Amino acid sequence: MLRSIIEEVLLFILPFCVFAGYLIVKRRNPLDVEHWSRHVFWLAIVGLLLSIALVAYGGWTAPRSQGAYEPPHMENGTLVPGRFK
Repeated sequence: MLRSIIEEVLLFILPFCVFAGYLIVKRRNPLDVEHWSRHVFWLAIVGLLLSIALVAYGGWTAPRSQGAYEPPHMENGTLVPGRFK
């Protein structure tokens, strides 16, 4: 779960990092607010779209099981893990 949260956060931050890299290549100060004020909204939208696209892609390509799920249970004093039948 933590991995998926970290992936989402990194994908959201990615457009901001790319824009900061662009500012550095253009020899502008990436810490100057004047360069960011017009672009923050669109960078946030692109970051959200990237995050949503990753969630959708993961949902479409995740392995699916055709059987019914049997939850973990106790048998003869031992824990039997959950599985698909």
